[in-house]
Amino acid sequence: MANFARHRTTGNPTPTRFEVDLYDCELAGELPKDLDGAFYRMHLDWLYPPCYADDTLLAADGYMSMFRLKGGSAHYKGRYVQTQRYRNQVEAGGQLYGYYRNPYTDDPRVRDIANPNKRTTANTTPVILGGKLYATKEDGLPYEMDPNTLATRGQPHFDGAWKSQTFTAHPKFDPVTGETYGYGYEATGLCSRDVFVCCFDRAGSITRQWRFEAPHTSVLHDMWLTQEHIVIPGGGLVTDIEWLKAGGKHWAWDTSKPSWHAVIPRQGGSEDIRYFFGPERSIVHTANARTERGRIVLEAPMANGNTWPFFPDTKGAPYTPVPTTLRRITLDLESRNGGIHEETLFDTPISSFARIDERFVTLPYRYVFVQYADSRFESSDVLGRTDGNCIGRFDLHTGTLQPYFPGPGRAVHEPVFIPRSASSAEGAGYLLAAADNVVESTTELYLIDATTMEEIARVTLPFRSSPQVHGTWATARELPLQ
Repeated sequence: MANFARHRTTGNPTPTRFEVDLYDCELAGELPKDLDGAFYRMHLDWLYPPCYADDTLLAADGYMSMFRLKGGSAHYKGRYVQTQRYRNQVEAGGQLYGYYRNPYTDDPRVRDIANPNKRTTANTTPVILGGKLYATKEDGLPYEMDPNTLATRGQPHFDGAWKSQTFTAHPKFDPVTGETYGYGYEATGLCSRDVFVCCFDRAGSITRQWRFEAPHTSVLHDMWLTQEHIVIPGGGLVTDIEWLKAGGKHWAWDTSKPSWHAVIPRQGGSEDIRYFFGPERSIVHTANARTERGRIVLEAPMANGNTWPFFPDTKGAPYTPVPTTLRRITLDLESRNGGIHEETLFDTPISSFARIDERFVTLPYRYVFVQYADSRFESSDVLGRTDGNCIGRFDLHTGTLQPYFPGPGRAVHEPVFIPRSASSAEGAGYLLAAADNVVESTTELYLIDATTMEEIARVTLPFRSSPQVHGTWATARELPLQ
């Protein structure tokens, strides 16, 4: 007990530490009877306290939950992803793993420098690929999960065609071609510059591959996809093998490093990859992109400096928060010197967890949905401790912002969009988003009309779940739901 009491003083949120089945959840309002699917969420949930009090929550064990919405009812299920790391901890009865992505700090019983994939927690994004559900994290290979029971099925090998030790938490599905594009960075080992990129067909088989060396090793957390190009952004969060050998953290922010964008032609080869360099930037997640008239237009939340407070500055400077705003970068493909132009679309500070109507990935689109902190609704310290108290619909055509505010004391997580029908107009449908009610120590799920940004229904869990990272909505067309 003393060990877990100490854990609660580290600054990391208290873990759930239990698996659960909850039927017919408490419901206010009415869920549409024809809304039939599952909202999967990935959580950061320490099975045992971290070895180091200053370690990042990103190292916590992976936990997948599911809200199953069917016939106007909501049922909830939560399970740990039983990774090799998880199983080793259960067997040992305690924490065996050191700093985030540093195997040199692990207990000798599990230390494996050559294959860091063995220590992944699979805690970041629920991904649907080839009709299967995966728990993913960019420091290792994914784990397949049963879409109904959330039982862990094991790690895939993609018929031996996947040539990286790692797999991105943000592959991109092209709704026009049915292809999925993914990549792995630090592909050949810790701190390597190698990046492996591939294309999957609808069945989940790899059909094309690319390889390149990054200008410098950096976090490559998300990507853009257009009908003609793949674009992977890197920047100032860097690493060094000597830091790891000395027992340090995997990442640190280097203000001298430029942002860079690897541009990969979808119909080209590795030799056709180009790099566009820009000023110091943090780009964690992307919104959407398109190729048009000799240029690539990229939209995403961006910041001018370090947005990772738990990773140090390489020169020892104290962390200073920098605002993230929704911006547009244009890459001039006809420029020999890699022309790059940036503009701010909204001055409102937002989180990096931007989502769109994913039927419009690679296509012209209008709306971005993202949580943000709006002081017009409340000025409590909730605003100082979370990514936001509101979800905003940012209209790129009119430059307007329409908020949804669930009530005071809520820390809102990333939303997902659900179209009302396959043929409905962009943005005509629902948003699903969960939030922590920090006053009552519960978790709530909101169904929101994405056009009016008004609440339709609210599901309440009788406990507060561990922190959500990303979520994914799936229907029976995508997964074999019961």
